[in-house]
Amino acid sequence: MWAEKGVRPTVVVKHGYKNFYVYSSVSPITGEHISLFLPFVNTSMMNLYLDHMSDAIGDKQCFLIMDQAGWHKSGELKCHSNIEIVYLPPYSPELNPVERLWQWLKRHSLRNRFHLDLEAMMDAVQECLQTATPSFLQSLCHCGYLLHPD
Repeated sequence: MWAEKGVRPTVVVKHGYKNFYVYSSVSPITGEHISLFLPFVNTSMMNLYLDHMSDAIGDKQCFLIMDQAGWHKSGELKCHSNIEIVYLPPYSPELNPVERLWQWLKRHSLRNRFHLDLEAMMDAVQECLQTATPSFLQSLCHCGYLLHPD
């Protein structure tokens, strides 16, 4: 835009945002992961993910580490017999092993990249998740404070 010297131009901008959310769990012991792309973060979507996760793990038992977001602690959250939820202390997301996955995904699929649209961005994240091997995810999400009986 051109403007007279000394005059600060005013530009009208319409901000628009589109989002998607990836719900994921990673076993720091085996490197297996379960992910689901969903349009919102709320109790209803969390229940969809828990249903998906419960079906995916079948007869196995697992712990799911979560922070204390409202949709994680809602009274309407469905409990599954094969998933035990462990809540982190307040303001301590760095203790959740899956946070390491989020940082890696951002660096390797989103940062310093231009995506034509939301679908292309979702595709890039999905490709990153699909190409991550269990051994890589195991090393990425392994935390010494998570004890595993041999």
